Amino acid sequence: MLEVKSNLPSHQNPVPSLPHETEPMGENDNKTKKNLLSLLTEPIQWIQSLSSQLNPTFVIGVFIIYGIGQGFSGSLFKVVSDYYWKDVQKIQPSTVQLYVGFYFIPWVLKPLWGILTDAFPVRGYRRRPYFIISGVIGAISAAVVAFAGNLAAVAALMCFLGVSASLAIADVTIDACIARNSIEMRKLAPDLQSLCGFCSGAGALVGYLASGFFVHRLGTQESLGLMALSPALTIVLGFVIYENRTSASHIEKQISQAVESVGMKIRSMYQTMLYPHVWKPSLYMFLALTLNVTTHEGHFYWYTDPKAGPAFSQEFVGVIYAIGAVASLIGVLIYHKALKDYQFRDLVFYAQLLYGISGVLDLIFILRWNLVIGIPDYFFVVLEESATRITSKIRWMPMMVLSTQLCPLGIEGTFFALLMCIDSIGALFSKWGGGMLLRVLHITRTDFTNLWLAVLIRDMLRFATLALVFLVPKTDQYEELLPSEVSGKNTSEKVHEEETLELVPIHGKTEV
Repeated sequence: MLEVKSNLPSHQNPVPSLPHETEPMGENDNKTKKNLLSLLTEPIQWIQSLSSQLNPTFVIGVFIIYGIGQGFSGSLFKVVSDYYWKDVQKIQPSTVQLYVGFYFIPWVLKPLWGILTDAFPVRGYRRRPYFIISGVIGAISAAVVAFAGNLAAVAALMCFLGVSASLAIADVTIDACIARNSIEMRKLAPDLQSLCGFCSGAGALVGYLASGFFVHRLGTQESLGLMALSPALTIVLGFVIYENRTSASHIEKQISQAVESVGMKIRSMYQTMLYPHVWKPSLYMFLALTLNVTTHEGHFYWYTDPKAGPAFSQEFVGVIYAIGAVASLIGVLIYHKALKDYQFRDLVFYAQLLYGISGVLDLIFILRWNLVIGIPDYFFVVLEESATRITSKIRWMPMMVLSTQLCPLGIEGTFFALLMCIDSIGALFSKWGGGMLLRVLHITRTDFTNLWLAVLIRDMLRFATLALVFLVPKTDQYEELLPSEVSGKNTSEKVHEEETLELVPIHGKTEV
């Protein structure tokens, strides 16, 4: 073999570069940085895109009502009120479960709030005044329960009803705007529900993380005062959100026609509800919620019991729910990124199946089988909460999109409120059904012997719900479900010119 030597000095010997060995590393680093940067900037760009197509104050309103209201205040209310009934009022879990059911009464009345916002403008505005009214009710209720000592259980329940009513009125007002925007720009309907889900999940994360800390540091009753934050911001929103004002010459005419308008809207809702594509999914949502009996209060008392349960601290209870809020965000993200193009029925079926399977983890935890296989309580409860929240969010997101698609123009606020009322009645029966189940099985503040049986019955009902999925339409999520004569007939009834939160023109932006 001949050896070829170079005449160049050793330090000048050419060493060919190997791009395939060096450049890919740099390219990979650049790709990683770009992916991380995209991950951080994509949500901002998405919100900017929504704001460019919709009024920016509408997006701010969604953030306040869903993020700070239902998210932060709702999660804080859930944890702090549980400790309030347990430690301050010292009430049995089955009774608390029945009390919690009363919180849903203002949500059952959502059609009434919807009719008020659609048919009874105040000084030419349909939405702004009701944001302000909502905020006043919530702020007063939160202040009374927080700073009035030795309240009777009934008085405290009335204050909690006031807080719940504040959230419900604000919710139906912003939902009317969401429903109309979803109808006007159907391609944005899933994005609007994703925005609501992200805001609610992020707010709940902060609320749950802070709730245990506030209960521990401030005390249970004093922590309830923080629930006044959301109503205060809702009052501000009522003054700043953009809304077309009806001219003064039309106000008297509107008032004189209000009763007639209410009758018209009720007839329109009745006629719309007769269509199979409307009443069938509505019936499914109601039954799915009703059969999903909740045993939450029994779980909460068991979580914090030092003898029968794992004796979780106040801070860790908040952490559990905070992790659940993160899981809800993950569920929204999964839906937003991967599931928007699936048909309603297929998506709901598999999501409900996974939701039933996730309930089995709860049963394993109550029976303490996790300790038998060597999984600590602190880890297993996080696993169980995450699985339940993710599957719960994925199964419900398409139903919310479907609800917005079922609303005819002109009565979208009232009709969406009607659909949410049906859901609230189902949730009310779910709470009361769970309370009755806890009472029948004699689950008390100190006796949790039959808690596993309550959870087993609940899980069996979740699987039974799969038999009802045929009520959900087998259509794509972007398809228009209502016949053209229904979806368009209400727009001609002098409603369009009086509508509320405007969509931003496609080629322009509304000044705020």
